[in-house]
Amino acid sequence: MKETIGVIGGGAWGTALALVLAEKGHGVALWMYEKDLAEETARTRENRTYLPGFSLPASVEVTPVLETAVKGKTVILSVVPSHTVRAVAKQFAPFLTDKAIIISASKGIEIDTLMPLSEVFKDTLPKPFHNRLCFLSGPSFAREVAQKMPTAVSLASYDPALGKKAQEIMSSSYFRVYTNADVMGVELGGSLKNVVAIAAGVLEGLGYGYNTMAALLTRGLAEMARLGAAMGANPFTFSGLAGMGDLVLTCTGGLSRNRALGVRLGKGEMLDDILKGAKTVAEGVKTAKAARELAKKYDVEMPVVEEVYQILYENKDPKQAVKDIMNRELREE
Repeated sequence: MKETIGVIGGGAWGTALALVLAEKGHGVALWMYEKDLAEETARTRENRTYLPGFSLPASVEVTPVLETAVKGKTVILSVVPSHTVRAVAKQFAPFLTDKAIIISASKGIEIDTLMPLSEVFKDTLPKPFHNRLCFLSGPSFAREVAQKMPTAVSLASYDPALGKKAQEIMSSSYFRVYTNADVMGVELGGSLKNVVAIAAGVLEGLGYGYNTMAALLTRGLAEMARLGAAMGANPFTFSGLAGMGDLVLTCTGGLSRNRALGVRLGKGEMLDDILKGAKTVAEGVKTAKAARELAKKYDVEMPVVEEVYQILYENKDPKQAVKDIMNRELREE
């Protein structure tokens, strides 16, 4: 069955998912916050700012008007940066169609409240929609999805039947969606891996090799699972696509914004200087602050997160951060 879908967020990931959905024959409206970008994309049929080189089919309506993208749609796919989710969800809530499925493809934790995005949506949307929320995460660079490279992701939901329907709506011959009942685990995996990816970039910028990277990925994953368990997630979720899969991709892939930022930090650049020239969001910068606070709140030891935080916000020397983490008290694995 074909759906009418509003994709909220016209960055690289939102644009790539709009392409996936349009190819399946769904009617797609792509909302872009920047009016100039929306008008240019509608005219050229290409998102030249965030995902150049890919033509949008005529079936994708590009609009800067949120009501146009949401009203009457059977599915809403939210792909805005995590720090804007609350504000944007508040704006589109009045236009939601009864029984619309809401899928979040954003990754992050709200800084002020320390809420995962599932709780932000529940705090923002009318109660009838709370059980109609789904959360998409996993190893997926937007450009490679747009290139139709085989990709597998995880979709978590509160309602198994609804999750199955969302899975069928989004899956294609090159975009395989697995369902998962662990909303908290899928969300945290997609958020926390960005912090570890910054650490991975720092190590590369410092010139360290494969041994060091393997240690980081393994111990970073352990931290993610520890915090997840403390917050009610299933630790086994972190062995799957939304955990280990996304961690490996974001820490080693050349298209990773968080890894790229970390490389520059490792080479001695300052965070403020890096952010000044950035047109896209490296979610790990904000998530590092939230993850550190969550570690304190739940009394979970997260040394990788702590060192990343100190590099980002306390100007700690990256070489010293590596020394400090290696010289911690010895213990069992």
